[in-house]
Amino acid sequence: MNTRSVTRIAIATAATGAAVALGTGTASADDWPVQQPNSPISVDEVQGFLTPSDPDYWNPLVNRMRVTSPYGNTTRVVCTSFHGVTMSCFQADRDGNAHQLVRLQANFPNVTGSSAPGGGVGHYVFPGYIPGIG
Repeated sequence: MNTRSVTRIAIATAATGAAVALGTGTASADDWPVQQPNSPISVDEVQGFLTPSDPDYWNPLVNRMRVTSPYGNTTRVVCTSFHGVTMSCFQADRDGNAHQLVRLQANFPNVTGSSAPGGGVGHYVFPGYIPGIG
């Protein structure tokens, strides 16, 4: 198999996985993503999200990742990415259980960066924390 075929298979697998994840409802707890050997999808712990208690969270000109969650930055957050573009993020609850965060369509209230690959940095919400989201 040549490199181009392997890349196409990896992209198709990632797209299928994303479609399945988007099509499922919010579960009480999800599984933490795990780094797979030789996978183009990377799994990393992420820190430093902007939270509502940070004044930059409300600044529409600050283009950094935001999280709206009852846990802020106090619990573990793990994100998956493909070539530097974040695909999904999971956050631990108080008991350490993983919950897939819901990515908003825009990095609200940010007004820049949406033309970047993958829509730019995102705004993630803990499922059920805001009524009607997740």
